[in-house]
Amino acid sequence: MQEELELPGLSALTEQWLSAVGEDPQREGLLKTPHRVAKAWNFLTDGYRMTLDEAAGNAVFEAEGSEMVIVKDIEFYSMCEHHMLPFYGRAHVAYIPDGKILGLSKFARIVDLYARRLQVQERITTQLADAVQELLAPKGVAVLMEGTHLCMAMRGVQKQNSSTTTSAMRGVFRDDPRTRAEFMSAVQNTLRSR
Repeated sequence: MQEELELPGLSALTEQWLSAVGEDPQREGLLKTPHRVAKAWNFLTDGYRMTLDEAAGNAVFEAEGSEMVIVKDIEFYSMCEHHMLPFYGRAHVAYIPDGKILGLSKFARIVDLYARRLQVQERITTQLADAVQELLAPKGVAVLMEGTHLCMAMRGVQKQNSSTTTSAMRGVFRDDPRTRAEFMSAVQNTLRSR
């Protein structure tokens, strides 16, 4: 992760953007804004500069057991590819091992790998499921994500209390309703209350 670096050219574009919206980029409060924005966008998009293998590191382990593993409430922050406004929420990832497990902290890194890009929630959800499937070849993978989208809350229809839930099921989570129900029951009380 290269939070302190600046994306080339983004400072100049930010200065142009400030002028285009009627601001004075030379105003005291905005003098360092182009540099700050370039650094922030480097961090917000560092998923483009990381691979799945880098996110997983050396944390794929041979292991016995075939019981469900669930990592709940993984925070994510992303940028909508349609309006370049933030959306954020929580991801829940489950899998049933088939000889391999993944270090638990790596699930958060994999979420960041896909969330820190210009994205849509639907795509992140399937990318997470496919990534766990690729890394571990488990008996099944389930991903459930719930997000709040500022492109919908602060502009357009302006529905501040709306949320979006997406899911992706692979293997036994797709094929066996009981396995899917066990997962959904386990994450149900963590979902946003109405």
